[in-house]
Amino acid sequence: MVAGSRKLPTREELRVWREFVETGETLRNLLSARLQSDTGLSPGDYAVLLALSEADGHRVRSSELATLIGWERSRLSHHLGRMERRGLIRREECAVDSRGAEVVLSTAGRDAFHAATVPHLSAVREMFVDALSPEQLAAAGEIAAALRRRLSGA
Repeated sequence: MVAGSRKLPTREELRVWREFVETGETLRNLLSARLQSDTGLSPGDYAVLLALSEADGHRVRSSELATLIGWERSRLSHHLGRMERRGLIRREECAVDSRGAEVVLSTAGRDAFHAATVPHLSAVREMFVDALSPEQLAAAGEIAAALRRRLSGA
């Protein structure tokens, strides 16, 4: 027994865990490579553009954007600098107060996002959806939801 009354995972539980982690990493790597080769966008670019495309007025405060995509603010700041140099986004002073900046989706960013959406979603279908039966897909959704609930309460 370790950590009080909790026991360590069994050999079979660890096998399933490793399969889950390794398959997830492989899937993410393949989808990332496909996105980059098909569209010239990185997964980080796509995450930022997706969040901005869904935001009111296609603009959001930097701190809120970091939370939306699950990044540290310093990582986001560096990435936004690269995206701004490529013309995908603009950073503007916040209209509500002068303490923060808002990230704004540019026309070029909107166009790049729209051009990337179909190839990216096609790759998701090919590599994930089509690999599973409808029952497996439903089970995967239930598993993801259960993990998210558990981790959000951690």
